[in-house]
Amino acid sequence: MTSLPGRQVQAFLAPGKGQLTVFASEGRRIIGTVVQEKGIIYTVNMLILTKTAEVFSKPSKRKLYEVLRHFNFHPRILFLHKLVLGIETSCDDTAAAVVDETGNVLGEAIHSQTEVHLKTGGIILPVAQQLHRENIQRIVQEALSASNISPSDLSAIATTVKPGLALSLGVGLSFSLKLVDQFRKPFIPIHHMEAHALTIRLTNKVEFPFLVLLISGGHCLLALVRGVSDFLLLGKSLDIAPGDMLDKVARRLSLIKHPECSAMSGGKAIEHLAKQGNKLHFDFKPPMQRAKNCDFSFSGLQHIVDKTIMQKEKEEGIEKGQILSSAADIAAAVQHTIACHIAKRTHRAILFCKQRDLLCQSNAVLVVSGGVASNLYIRKALEIVTDATQCTLLCPPPRLCTDNGIMIAWNGVERLRAGLGILHNTEGIRYEPKCPLGVDISKEVGEAAIKVPRLKMKI
Repeated sequence: MTSLPGRQVQAFLAPGKGQLTVFASEGRRIIGTVVQEKGIIYTVNMLILTKTAEVFSKPSKRKLYEVLRHFNFHPRILFLHKLVLGIETSCDDTAAAVVDETGNVLGEAIHSQTEVHLKTGGIILPVAQQLHRENIQRIVQEALSASNISPSDLSAIATTVKPGLALSLGVGLSFSLKLVDQFRKPFIPIHHMEAHALTIRLTNKVEFPFLVLLISGGHCLLALVRGVSDFLLLGKSLDIAPGDMLDKVARRLSLIKHPECSAMSGGKAIEHLAKQGNKLHFDFKPPMQRAKNCDFSFSGLQHIVDKTIMQKEKEEGIEKGQILSSAADIAAAVQHTIACHIAKRTHRAILFCKQRDLLCQSNAVLVVSGGVASNLYIRKALEIVTDATQCTLLCPPPRLCTDNGIMIAWNGVERLRAGLGILHNTEGIRYEPKCPLGVDISKEVGEAAIKVPRLKMKI
């Protein structure tokens, strides 16, 4: 702080490319700056630029600090944009990130539990909860440190509170509420699927409305996104999610014992092994072929695959837990069937939205996100659909398709800018393990009974 007649002034240091800028501010009003560029120091007072000193030939932070001390300035970083800390613990990843309102990711950190759960053959809820507890403070601190900010600099804290695993959600919410109380920051509760849907607006210039397909280990849904918190649900899985099915098939095929797949998640193992197999060696039919809606189902297909594996084990004379010689063919056939099922339901959703003028007739956008969106085979099947319907297919980068803190922080930014769901009183806030997304119009979609033209899935 330095004194001017009748007022107190704070100085801030803002590093840039080849220059260092100091803003002198009174309250929230910037009243002057000191700028060092190419060895020249300028001062700015009430928008008047004056060349003050040409004291060195190369930019030097030390020299600038000497000048600042001459003016009795005590520099700190100035953040001109709103900053949101995002915290994610809905399943088996502990993640945090700081994002500003322009979409710049200032810092992030993540702790994955995948390796632990691979050894146990699936997520054990109390184990996941304990791992979140052990890592959340470190992860949040790492994200803040990487951002070079303190919690007091934040504009808000955003945290996943729905849907997800109850024990995991509870850890993130409890930790976040302590931060909110300690630093007196607004709290923004986040719907996990809303965050996945809006991530594309961080990486691409996408305007509302657009269609989103969210496919992961815990979710499968189609929705029309009309605004930050304005969703029309067109269809969802009636049982398990595609990622869950892929994981279960991988476990049934004992792919963790396969030398090429031992360190991979179930979905990644199926995708990898499928490249070596022939999808035509097994004829698995896509589910719900007679249902003219946008809902999904995977449990029936999984049951058929399980029976097929059991039969092949008998034919090859091997016990459960050993790797079948036809494992790659089964992986290829399963992946192809899932891709065709997802593609057809998505095709119907596009046709429905265009028929009701909910999407543009040309250049409409289909966004695909969630962990399964990183499967390139399924993505190619969806490209066939978007090409046939004159749509643009967009996917966030793979690291933003899986659970992460960046998407939660960005969702917080979107809500902060729109003035939606910002809580200054967190009394009564609870996590919700099950929570629908938006307004469900899936019945209306089914009543429309749109027939989908057959497309050749040459992938």
